Amino acid sequence: MTNTITDETIEYVGILAKLELSDEEKEQAKNDMGRMLDYIDKLGELDTDGIEPMSHVFPVQNVFREDVVTNGDEHEKTLKNAPDQKDNMFAVPKTFG
Repeated sequence: MTNTITDETIEYVGILAKLELSDEEKEQAKNDMGRMLDYIDKLGELDTDGIEPMSHVFPVQNVFREDVVTNGDEHEKTLKNAPDQKDNMFAVPKTFG
């Protein structure tokens, strides 16, 4: 394991994550983080010349459409279901006095 995580790093990560770790959990976290960094180093050894960077394995594209109102103004139909209404709006009980 070439990447060594210090106790200070684990303490700092614990503070950021708002975790209280036991000594055993801290030791396990140090080992886990070291193995993750070793794996990242291993990936860095791959020859990626000619490989285009990507964020997804599958091609992703946004599909935009015109924002068009299709159901029109149906506020009267909607208000018909309201238990109480006032000035073409839903009337609700007061929440603050």
